[in-house]
Amino acid sequence: MEQNFEALRKEFPVLQRKTYLNSGSYCALANEVRAAFDAYMEDRLLVGANWDVWVTKNESVRNLTATLLHASPDEIAVTASVSAGLNALASALKFTGPRNKVVVSDFEFPTNAQIWHAQEPRGAKVVHVPRAADGYIPTEMFEKAIDEQTLLVAITHVCFRNGAKLDIPGIVRLARAKGAMVLLDCYQSVGSLDIDVKALDVDFAAGGMLKYLLGTAGIGFLYARESCVRSLVPTNSGWFAQANISAMDITANRPAPNARRFEAGTPPVVNCYAAEAGLKLLLKVGTPAIEKRNFALTRHCMERLEEIGWPSITPVEDARRGATVAVPSSDAARVQAELLKHDIVTSYRDANVRASFHFYNNEDDVESFIASMQELRGSLALPTRLLKTQTGS
Repeated sequence: MEQNFEALRKEFPVLQRKTYLNSGSYCALANEVRAAFDAYMEDRLLVGANWDVWVTKNESVRNLTATLLHASPDEIAVTASVSAGLNALASALKFTGPRNKVVVSDFEFPTNAQIWHAQEPRGAKVVHVPRAADGYIPTEMFEKAIDEQTLLVAITHVCFRNGAKLDIPGIVRLARAKGAMVLLDCYQSVGSLDIDVKALDVDFAAGGMLKYLLGTAGIGFLYARESCVRSLVPTNSGWFAQANISAMDITANRPAPNARRFEAGTPPVVNCYAAEAGLKLLLKVGTPAIEKRNFALTRHCMERLEEIGWPSITPVEDARRGATVAVPSSDAARVQAELLKHDIVTSYRDANVRASFHFYNNEDDVESFIASMQELRGSLALPTRLLKTQTGS
């Protein structure tokens, strides 16, 4: 079914006032998500501790996330953040045997490196896979790092700094050949690309609801493959991680038989309302259609940047790109501020301005961004010599 994306734009009021290109930081607020916040406030005023509804919302988020990822609900933990999910997972791993290595890349968000480095006192050895000369990390770079001592390969799907997408199937094949598990940090891709954790063959996947999943901050998920769950018992725990939440048993730790064992305390209640609404809207649109649209928008944006002489450093190939276009600048913070004066909402990381697209964007948004960037190019683009270095050309 062909989606009417122009009609869907009306569900996001900010688009009437701003060119919103910041979904990689925080999504635009949909009417249905705002209504979900209002529904929570009404329940809070009229009922107070509405536990039955709260638990139902939490389970709805679990089921919708499972549908999104093509997983089973028993393989999904609803977490307060990616950090909470990864810390629970890390607490269940042992680094004292022959397999004590965690392989990460230099594309990682700080969380997915810091948490593994925090396990070093427990015996973990963290190895970073560096970028190649062109700024990308090709699969063969991982082949040098993954060996028989590797316990876990913990990698991002799309880099938050430059929008580059790693070859996850290729990296997974390397890990499988050496008997290592794979964790996918898909925060910068889930909702903007179509993700099937079974087809990718990853053991774990983590993400959150505030970016492309159209929800809010303070809620995330951890996917744990069913075959991995029972052998891993987190020491980071809580009452919602127990087999019987209602038992209120203080005599022992009895973890749930499914991925709920990676949860902790009281669910992020108000965030569950928002996340449920965002996921329902996203699934109604469909991630295959969203992925196709995002590839088209980012491709068009990159082509237009080339035309004005201020090229992106994001890889051109669809297979190596997410929904973010990163543009290097001599002063990225100033570019972001100047664009905001033009009612264009972006973000920046390192020396790159980030334009992050979603299905509610269109070609007019691209042209508004390009027109403003052309105005700023003279004083804020990198010199040609440095641009060639950044893009690997």
